[in-house]
Amino acid sequence: MSRSEPMVLMRRTPSGLRRGPLEAFARQLRERVTGGLRFQCLITGDRELERLNRQFLGKDYPTDVLSFPAAESAGTSKELGEIAISFERAREQARALGHSVSDEIRILMLHGVLHLMGMDHERDRGAMARAEIAWRHKLGLPASLIERVSA
Repeated sequence: MSRSEPMVLMRRTPSGLRRGPLEAFARQLRERVTGGLRFQCLITGDRELERLNRQFLGKDYPTDVLSFPAAESAGTSKELGEIAISFERAREQARALGHSVSDEIRILMLHGVLHLMGMDHERDRGAMARAEIAWRHKLGLPASLIERVSA
């Protein structure tokens, strides 16, 4: 991916969702969170996330975000990897949590980037959750369900 390539790609762009602000947020993540390592984010639908989840993780259901780290051999190319986000999951979660779909996509993008950087909330005894909370505050993102429940 060259510097001129978009970082955010959309399939069947959902109405009301603008790529420009999400692209700006992705650049902010690259500058502030990844240390300059590049990534791409695909915003698509449940059907594609379900297919990817089944193909790569053996789970036969749609999910909100998936992360695909760059191959080890690509490590010298400054590529972090790719993220896929389900617009439908983001919309439902945004409604449930009382914030905008755009904010939820930003939250999922941050979550995916932390996974690309090697963090794993299923095995790290809360390290990823703490990092995500700290970055949400720094980036002006709304609180997550986890933060609201533990508060």
